[in-house]
Amino acid sequence: MGTVAVVLVGAGTTADAATGASATDPVVSGAVVNSGHDVIVGITRDVTFPVTVTGSDDSGLSFVDVDLKGPHGGFYTTDAYCESPTACTTAFTVNAHLAPGSDDPVDLANANAGTWSVDALADAVDGGSVFAPGAGSFALKRAARLTVNAAPEPVAKGARITVTGKLVRANWDTYRYAGYAGRAVKLQFRPKGSSTYTTVATVNTSSTGTLRTTVKAVKDGYWRWNFTGSATTGPAKAAGDFVDVRS
Repeated sequence: MGTVAVVLVGAGTTADAATGASATDPVVSGAVVNSGHDVIVGITRDVTFPVTVTGSDDSGLSFVDVDLKGPHGGFYTTDAYCESPTACTTAFTVNAHLAPGSDDPVDLANANAGTWSVDALADAVDGGSVFAPGAGSFALKRAARLTVNAAPEPVAKGARITVTGKLVRANWDTYRYAGYAGRAVKLQFRPKGSSTYTTVATVNTSSTGTLRTTVKAVKDGYWRWNFTGSATTGPAKAAGDFVDVRS
């Protein structure tokens, strides 16, 4: 596996397109990133994920250069030898923080979150090559977190419970988590002895990411907030807060 070079500011240089064309040129059929899942990045830890380029050639695929291109100049590149005649897998490592000691000590910015595309330059064993722009795509998102508190506890049956919480997401510019404003978050309940949560209300976060609503206490169970994510931010679920309801 080759060394990852990272450039996130300014225009990145993509792999050179292959020159010439013939019936024996290799074919790139697609690229799958992170096994089809979003790539979600916080503020402190490296996140490593695979990119698999698939294709074919009479002689088999031998080597691939892969470029990842995102919003506002986001760019990563690396390369790899192919593990089979039809598949070539490499890995990328990203982080919100600077990379100390790196030749290219750059980091992710909030503006880089969103939909990224994959360009691939595949080489065949017999020397043929093909450039496939837009061979795949994926979402690179900022990590989110949720808290919950249901009170009072215990509570009398039929009384009102106040459920509060806060939705925050990774700020790649400041390396901190900050409130995520104006987002719809589901309030869910799971009765004691059950494994299934049911949505009972949807509440929008405040300007600071806080959540607050009241519900009637009917039975023992767990309350949680559930955020399904957005185009730039990953999903988050709070751990259930148990409330003892007494007759």
